[in-house]
Amino acid sequence: MGSSEAARAGPWRSLAARLAAQPSARFALLGLGVLLVLALAGPLLSPWRFDALDWRHLAAPPGQAAAHWLGTDRLGRDLYVRVLGALRLSLLVSLCASAVSVVFGIGYGALAGYAGGRTDQLMMRAVDVLYSLPYLLIVIIFTSLLPRGSLAVLFVALGAVGWLTSARIVRAQTLALKRRPFIEAARALGVPPARIVTRHVLPNLIGPVIVYATLTVPQMILYEGFLSFLGLGVQEPRASLGNLIANGAQEMSAAPWLIVVPSVLLVTLLLCLNRLGDALRDALDPHQE
Repeated sequence: MGSSEAARAGPWRSLAARLAAQPSARFALLGLGVLLVLALAGPLLSPWRFDALDWRHLAAPPGQAAAHWLGTDRLGRDLYVRVLGALRLSLLVSLCASAVSVVFGIGYGALAGYAGGRTDQLMMRAVDVLYSLPYLLIVIIFTSLLPRGSLAVLFVALGAVGWLTSARIVRAQTLALKRRPFIEAARALGVPPARIVTRHVLPNLIGPVIVYATLTVPQMILYEGFLSFLGLGVQEPRASLGNLIANGAQEMSAAPWLIVVPSVLLVTLLLCLNRLGDALRDALDPHQE
């Protein structure tokens, strides 16, 4: 490998080596890999669809019916297929909402931080106003404007709040970066501001953005679960982890497996994502060797 190629691959190899040296990161990546495989391929192993009804096995506990490995709900729907489908849907919603919030937050925060002055003040005051609004109020507004249960509602509602924190983080990093000598040199050479932001500012924000994006996904999963629990998120017959837990809570005394199975899956997913975010934060810490 040439020296230039090694230089390009160096930072990423260093990051991979630091992650590999952390047992928590290896555990998190292994757990996420298993969950992702189960979410994508797990339902294919069962003959049941997520909305198929088995009238012979209503609220059957795990192990009672050979065809239903994790039991059924009160309508006879296979819990194994539904919980893995819910995992896939929750991951899809959280990843898309996180991408929307991070991308919009990066653009907004970088623009505010680099522009500075009155523009920065006006833009950040708008962020403060949005922060002061109750989260549920924003969700209810979007729910009333768009068809309830639409995934677009979740993307917009979750992204409408998630970008505020990323905008503040990116703005603070941009304020520090624009005082660096290489930014001042680019300005002195007459480089357009848009090119400075895209070629010099944003590449130096990759570390904090990666860490924040990793930590945003579990937050979005919790938000989605909370909205579905309240009936403002994914609607029947589709399943998310939130509405499965909500339905299981109503049957807790008679059919406890309906809340235990999705809850264990949700806790495992959040644990792996949070551990990965912490490991990435430590690996990208410039003060660590």
